[in-house]
Amino acid sequence: MSPSKELPDYVLGSDDLQRCWWCGDDHQYVAYHDREWGTPVADDQQLYEKMCLEGFQAGLSWITILRKRAAFRSAFDDFEIETVAGFSSVRVEKLMLDKKIVRHRGKIESAINNAQRAIELQDEFGSLAHFFWQFEPDAARYLDHRSDMEAYRPESTSLSKELKKRGWSFVGPTTCYSLMQAMGMVNDHLRECHQWKVIERLRSEFTRP
Repeated sequence: MSPSKELPDYVLGSDDLQRCWWCGDDHQYVAYHDREWGTPVADDQQLYEKMCLEGFQAGLSWITILRKRAAFRSAFDDFEIETVAGFSSVRVEKLMLDKKIVRHRGKIESAINNAQRAIELQDEFGSLAHFFWQFEPDAARYLDHRSDMEAYRPESTSLSKELKKRGWSFVGPTTCYSLMQAMGMVNDHLRECHQWKVIERLRSEFTRP
């Protein structure tokens, strides 16, 4: 039996920049890795969109959702929270016919429900950002290898429980941790990735809500 080979932690792009393994060489995925993932976000509409898309990803790959993101934005009116909160059953049926998005009734209805719940959070906390950023881990954790990456952490489990208690759906601990990674609440770029230092700087300069 031949010895097993360890999976690589990084990919080297044609621009000679070293990146986390997961973005591969797909142009759209690389752009997402370099320009978005891990950048701190405090805008409620962006946070709501990210949570919706993470929910739609459940059972699918992120690249599938990323390739459909423009279609999702069109279908959900750019994820304007108050607008989506008012979607009717007729709008749901229209979305179920839209082949450009993920036609999963439960996830579509969840996006509408979560918009309504988001408004309640805004009323209570002033903003979604203020609510979400309360769950930022106290201690930084640094990743050197892909095997160090976790699917969830205690803080994402706490966030998930709190959201579910408030009526949100499709917000399990793994989905919540994916949101935390994407919105810059943690820096889960591997330390030899060219973006790690960039995200560290952005997080240090970021004013928490």
